Amino acid sequence: MSTSRYPGLGLSLAVEDPAWERLGLDLERLVRRSLEAAAAGVPYGVDLTTEVGITFSNDAAVQVLNAEWRGKDKPTNILSFPLVELAPGDRPAPMMGDLILARETVLAEARSEAKAVEHHLCHLLVHGFLHLAGFDHQDDAEADRMEALEIAILHRLDIPDPYADDALDGGVASSAA
Repeated sequence: MSTSRYPGLGLSLAVEDPAWERLGLDLERLVRRSLEAAAAGVPYGVDLTTEVGITFSNDAAVQVLNAEWRGKDKPTNILSFPLVELAPGDRPAPMMGDLILARETVLAEARSEAKAVEHHLCHLLVHGFLHLAGFDHQDDAEADRMEALEIAILHRLDIPDPYADDALDGGVASSAA
């Protein structure tokens, strides 16, 4: 599938855990909307030509990947696997990379932090896309830059600042990758 604003941004969705479909969310619309906003926020021009794979999975599968690739034997909300390590602002290759989401963790975070699941999911997708685009939060300066960019992108999606102390909606747990 391709997006309307970024016709060269291909999205390949896979739903490994059918419980995602029972949530009543339009996953394709959420992914398209979130990744278009993230691409605009980087900013990539409308001539962007790349593909992102998005897999809606579960805690068990994500835990295996997290242990194998990050040495952390626990589930996390989202994992980002860039095909090529980019620096912020670099243009991606024809295949940008993959994002894999763990349903139980995503839902538990949204519930425990009183967030709309749709808003939390959009935030995670933006966060993951930024990782694919070369952004990170390994030190305070990187974290501040990435956080500010996420807030701006989410604002364009009418999603409140997920990092505000009193935010009841949004946010990425410290386990986000």
